[in-house]
Amino acid sequence: MFGRLTRLTVDLVAISVLIAGVKKSTGYAPRTERIKDTALRRFFDSYFALGDTVFGMVCGFVVNSRYFKRTIEP
Repeated sequence: MFGRLTRLTVDLVAISVLIAGVKKSTGYAPRTERIKDTALRRFFDSYFALGDTVFGMVCGFVVNSRYFKRTIEP
């Protein structure tokens, strides 16, 4: 039971991080304003904010890590 819950949590965070990466690289973001239910909209806004936060943490790790190097110049 606990293993399934952990796996589901990790999967949901990974999907949120993937959406955050798409948002960061393309500028396209989910249109949560189209969700009519305010509680559900707030939930999804928080869910996507979690993905943005984790994505930022991963990017910060990568930038400061000696195991990664920039291959494309800005």
